[in-house]
Amino acid sequence: MSSSNAAPLYDNIGVNYDVTRRADPYLTERLARHVGLQNGRRYLDIACGTGNYTAQLAARGGCWYGLDLSSGMLRSARSKSRDIHLVWGDAAAFPFADLSFDGAACTMALHHLPDLMPVFCETHRVLRQGRLAIFTSTCEQLDNYWLNEYFPIAMERSAAQMPPTDSVLGALNESGFTLTHMENYYVRPDLQDLFLYAGKHRPELYLSDTIRRGISTFSTLADQAELEEGCARLQRDIESGSIRQVTEKYRNNGGDYVFIVASKPG
Repeated sequence: MSSSNAAPLYDNIGVNYDVTRRADPYLTERLARHVGLQNGRRYLDIACGTGNYTAQLAARGGCWYGLDLSSGMLRSARSKSRDIHLVWGDAAAFPFADLSFDGAACTMALHHLPDLMPVFCETHRVLRQGRLAIFTSTCEQLDNYWLNEYFPIAMERSAAQMPPTDSVLGALNESGFTLTHMENYYVRPDLQDLFLYAGKHRPELYLSDTIRRGISTFSTLADQAELEEGCARLQRDIESGSIRQVTEKYRNNGGDYVFIVASKPG
């Protein structure tokens, strides 16, 4: 994270964050492939949070550093692995020398970065060469979540935080990166990392206060009255079976999340 406002937010939720937020094996495998993970190389996890993905990626190979502005999140991350190097710092001003890394990842964090340009410029600066692999959702994708049916205010606020695809690609290009490819991700029923749309196929997840607390859209953006009313309607629709018609209405081919992979040529 790179905003001073984001740090206190995640210091507060970091204590219980790992109850529902765990590194998903499939997403970890895709991130490893997209950064071109190799032993003997150094990698940076930007806005690493509690280090779930940092630790799992390090277990697959390479020397991993995790950077985050939340001291609460980093305290949790330190308990996960002795093989990762955790650094407190701003994603807009890395405390690393030029040409320090061979690749970088940024997982579910773009919406917490107020300005992408300095983050991407810093990433470009510290890479010798290699790839930046981003996993995120876009505002266009959020518009197609069936959650809009029950929590329209929270979803509108969430989409407003999410940078449009064109803005992400434009900032990557201006900072010196070359787009390698994009890969849409559709939420799988066995997803282990319970982020915002993890309940796409399991709507009952959203009835759990514990799960909602681990999702920033619900824990920080939701209107309490809408949250209570939306959960009540969702429960009724689950019990009646009407949820199937609701989810079908939002079926689309635009992906639920996306991997954006860019490269810095050597």
